[in-house]
Amino acid sequence: MRTVTSADGTEIAYEREGSGPSLVLLHGGSGTRRAWDRLRPHLADDFTLVVPDRRGRGDSGDADEYHLDREVADVRALVDAVDGETTVFGHSFGGLVALAAATEVDVDRLVLYEPAVLVGDHRDDDLADRMRESLDAGDRERAMKLFYRDAGGVPKPERLPFWPEEVNFDLVETVIRENYAVEEYDLPEDMGVDAPTLLLTGEHGPAHLRDAAFELDERLPESRLTELDGVGHVATDSAPDRVAAAIRAFVRETRPRE
Repeated sequence: MRTVTSADGTEIAYEREGSGPSLVLLHGGSGTRRAWDRLRPHLADDFTLVVPDRRGRGDSGDADEYHLDREVADVRALVDAVDGETTVFGHSFGGLVALAAATEVDVDRLVLYEPAVLVGDHRDDDLADRMRESLDAGDRERAMKLFYRDAGGVPKPERLPFWPEEVNFDLVETVIRENYAVEEYDLPEDMGVDAPTLLLTGEHGPAHLRDAAFELDERLPESRLTELDGVGHVATDSAPDRVAAAIRAFVRETRPRE
């Protein structure tokens, strides 16, 4: 296990494996670095993987105050810790972090799998408040069910094969604060992102996240969108070979920024 120190003094823990150009993996809201366990073997022969626990979970530290900008600073610290060409891959909320970081951090490429961005009518979502109400009532399980259902597009989370034994119910507070960040974030008119970007979406992904991917494809100056048929929001787990193949092809076919 390695660590970097972010701008506010928070220690961000990460694992490093593989060989080749650096690929930073930013997991989504309900997970830790373990969320990448099924994907990592498909990438480690081609990339040096940098796999952190985002702040507030796993082996990473946290701060008294939270803001998306602090996660951007965490990405900067991680990118600064590696040499040479760097691609950042963010899934779900990790995708929002990667997108926000790309306006301030020098990265060569972005890969965003259904980033947690709200566009159009989806901007009226109040998921964070509804989760907070459940948590305040002492019902962590209901709060996390709301997240899986409304943010992840899983109609009946209790039918998932890993529910409830492998669900990180201890992260509910962290998930709620990140959902407030999602609801506060609005795509700027000028995206300020010039890195080549691969946008991934699953055929059965949540409508609001698919809409965000298509909107970003229209707004970003150098992007391509790949839809993976037959999968949903977590193809990183259910179809890791296909996700890895899309990333390898994208990196092979795009030149790093000068």
